[in-house]
Amino acid sequence: MPTVALYDTTLRDGAQQEGISLSLEDKLKITRKLDELGVPFVEGGWPGSNPKDDEYFRAVRDISLSSVTIAAFGSTRRAGIAPEADPNLRAMLDSQAPVVTLVGKSWDLHVTRILETTLEENLAMIADSVAFLCRQGRRVFFDAEHFFDGFRANAAYAVRCARVAAEAGAEVVILCDTNGGSLPSQVRDMVQRVGKEVSVPLGIHAHNDCDVAVAGSLAAVEAGAVQVQGTVNGYGERCGNANLLSVAANLKLKLGIPCLTEQQLARLTEVHRYVSEVVNLPPHAQQPYVGSSAFGHKAGLHGSAVAKLEDSYQHIKPLAVGNATRMLISELAGKGNITYKLKELGLGVAVSPSAVGTLVEEIKLKESQGFQYEGAEASFELLVRRTLAGYKPPFQLMDYRVIVEQRRALAGPGADDLLAEATVKVRVGSEVRHTAAVGNGPVNALDVALRKALMEDYPELKRVRLVDYKVRVVNQGAGTGATVRVLIESTDGEHTWQTVGSSANIIEASWLALVDGVEYWLLRYGGGL
Repeated sequence: MPTVALYDTTLRDGAQQEGISLSLEDKLKITRKLDELGVPFVEGGWPGSNPKDDEYFRAVRDISLSSVTIAAFGSTRRAGIAPEADPNLRAMLDSQAPVVTLVGKSWDLHVTRILETTLEENLAMIADSVAFLCRQGRRVFFDAEHFFDGFRANAAYAVRCARVAAEAGAEVVILCDTNGGSLPSQVRDMVQRVGKEVSVPLGIHAHNDCDVAVAGSLAAVEAGAVQVQGTVNGYGERCGNANLLSVAANLKLKLGIPCLTEQQLARLTEVHRYVSEVVNLPPHAQQPYVGSSAFGHKAGLHGSAVAKLEDSYQHIKPLAVGNATRMLISELAGKGNITYKLKELGLGVAVSPSAVGTLVEEIKLKESQGFQYEGAEASFELLVRRTLAGYKPPFQLMDYRVIVEQRRALAGPGADDLLAEATVKVRVGSEVRHTAAVGNGPVNALDVALRKALMEDYPELKRVRLVDYKVRVVNQGAGTGATVRVLIESTDGEHTWQTVGSSANIIEASWLALVDGVEYWLLRYGGGL
């Protein structure tokens, strides 16, 4: 069975994505996580290009890595100078990385117009640089930049570049679709043709400008490539690089190529979320295999089938990549969706089959009024629990009032002339609590007043905080009289949950979502269940 080596370039190519800036500690964290995943090669950066990359190569030497071999990236020598005198090559050696990935031009247009040198000198630059690094005891991978464009323009020259690198000692020649403009069928054809002309194994480095980087990488493997370069979550310049997580899953599960063990593959979702957190970008919910929606089911027909047989609408077992089936609750849901979700929540026995139908109709009615439960599963659980006989909420609302007052005439120079004050009356057990609070806005004032009313009985509530608040107009075109939907995300530092409220009154919609968030935490994590 063929083997394929995964080569990660998140720390260099991925860091070129707009909005990503990795600290030294970020790069070391990602390196450790990729080592846990079992990736064979991690490209740490370009030594000599910036102080941070130089620091990385020094720091990574002190980390014990079990699977990863660190690679340094850099270009061939400059035209007209010896490799021994080239500062770029010296920096790669000084990095002490055991592997050097050397990039060189393979498109004649770039040689003559960008490097402004001759085609023969470029070949010498490739051969001299590879041979020099090999003499210094380094393993060398050669990235043939713009290879596919170069092959289309001048196939003979592009192949000569690859052949020269191989003859000089390159261990693998990686064909780079640098502009991301090649279709999978073109990649397959060129890799097959070049494989007959070059004496060492080939690899693939694809960019995603045509949204086919993963497909192109798989086509290259089917044509004989033994190394795939890519980035976690497909990060990279312009439209990104081949998503290495999708590549790994497809190689292992679809092509039967053992690039990772089953245990390592089961960590893909963990890696997806971890690296998203480190680079400070939201995880892409629709990302294949590892996204939160990758195995999410919203349509009633799908939900009904999955409730009976999960494989009916899922191409793999989600656990194989560390993910899970999710049943989404909305007006499109049927009894199957609801039944599955109730079992997931541990309420399958508590809700009778006849009550499930009633619950479906209640959800459809609520969603027609602006509620949305697929993004507010905590509110859905409360909706169910409130229908159960014997359910006792931790508190009951009796009354609330909000005043937002403009006090411009009374305010002195520089004073804050806007006041938001809320009063809340709730029943906790047999006692009625009546509290008031001011805030920087009406929702904040309500939140503070509610907490004051509950804190005596539930002191751990101080751990709970609101982390996101979103308002959306439901019936656009109704102007200021429109119904609005409020989604609130809350956390206690360990758990996170979402709640929803809807009303033509934005304060009421906010209150409904706010109360659900507090009630849910008290039931789930505050000892209420």
